[in-house]
Amino acid sequence: MYNLPNFRMGNLKIKKPDFLKNRTFWGVLFLIIAGCIIGSSVGLVALNYFPSETKVFLQYFKVSDGLIGKGSEVVIKEEIKPYVSEISYEQAIIDAAKNTSPSVVSIVISKNLPVYEQQWVNPFGDNTTDPFGDLFPNIQIPQQVQKGTKYQEVGAGSGFIVSEDGLVLTNKHVVLDDKADYTVLTNDGKKYKAKVLALDPVQDLAVIKIQQDTPLPVQAGLTATDQKFKPVILGDSAGIQIGQTAIAIGNALGQFSNTVSVGVVSGLGRTVSASDQVGSFSETLEGIIQTDAAINAGNSGGPLLNLKGEVIGINTAIAQGAQSIGFAIPIDMAKRDIEQVAKTNKIVYPFLGVRYVLVDEQVKQKYDLTVDYGALVLKGNNGEPAVTVDSAADKAGIKENDIILQIDGVKITTDNSMARIIQKHNVDDKITLHILRDDKEQDIDVVLGSRSS
Repeated sequence: MYNLPNFRMGNLKIKKPDFLKNRTFWGVLFLIIAGCIIGSSVGLVALNYFPSETKVFLQYFKVSDGLIGKGSEVVIKEEIKPYVSEISYEQAIIDAAKNTSPSVVSIVISKNLPVYEQQWVNPFGDNTTDPFGDLFPNIQIPQQVQKGTKYQEVGAGSGFIVSEDGLVLTNKHVVLDDKADYTVLTNDGKKYKAKVLALDPVQDLAVIKIQQDTPLPVQAGLTATDQKFKPVILGDSAGIQIGQTAIAIGNALGQFSNTVSVGVVSGLGRTVSASDQVGSFSETLEGIIQTDAAINAGNSGGPLLNLKGEVIGINTAIAQGAQSIGFAIPIDMAKRDIEQVAKTNKIVYPFLGVRYVLVDEQVKQKYDLTVDYGALVLKGNNGEPAVTVDSAADKAGIKENDIILQIDGVKITTDNSMARIIQKHNVDDKITLHILRDDKEQDIDVVLGSRSS
């Protein structure tokens, strides 16, 4: 047995730690606690009263038992504010693409194509009908035999809506096949059949019409004929300048609809000869825009925009074997087409009715001419007549080998062709041709005829 000393708890003294006697410690602790309280209050106030356009919304959901714990809550932060550029140039591109894309359509080309099957046959025929069959009974060669047709997509292009009732402007070479069917895919995923209304006889332009009796689901409460489409804003191509920003939108490669590419206007007033990929269509394009904005197969017929989102051109061609050399028809050349089709469903141009070659120094030497400008009236390469029968030129007495020097006092040159001058006139306009015939100059009055699609 142990004898323990007697302790009186009342007399027991416990020494206090030194830091509890320090006033600085208590001051710091007070500041920390007060800061936490104030900070929490400010955070709650800020969450409730922060401006709505920059507020981060919180979404709560219950987590099933066994994952984090029964009744646990997980907070997901969801930032719903779209990106807004602080750079005005970049924001202008974003706005132009956003506002115009709903008006840009993809055009799908479909038709019946023959289906072929390979068969092996004896070139000498059946033994019973061909004496050579007995000599060469085992010779077989492959032969393609048609086994019906198959309806399938054969190409794609682009276009853009120019009226609320569904007129679409595109390239002529996109919708040139009169045996094909055309389907328009709008930016909201709807499909419509389309009808070709008019092909421009001079420019690589065409106007088609969305058939509103054949859409996928229309907006609730509307019939198909009530459907209205959003047209683009047409700009002014006469005032564009080299170096200004150019934005191209189209169905790139026939797969990537509403693809946006950006570049600059690289050149103006270009003249090029263009053809489709299979060489079935070719045309000389005059006065067109050159751009380095990426234009790919399938972009044909899509819009070329400025930074305001206005259409300044129709994407038409690219230079094969080059990089970033594309061409667009100025929108001013298409405005008359749109107006005429809206009124008459056709496109009409003033027509003189002559075949010609523009005279330059080389043509002057080749044909031993006395002038180095004008339009020399000649037969076509395949013997087509130099002057179209019953045309305005024929009625006025224009002859082969005449050189048309001026039209209403405007000199004809390689930079200002006769076609370009005539296009500025209207059907039935009376013009004066200043010509050179047999080394003698004279004036001939002509009333322009019409050339329609």
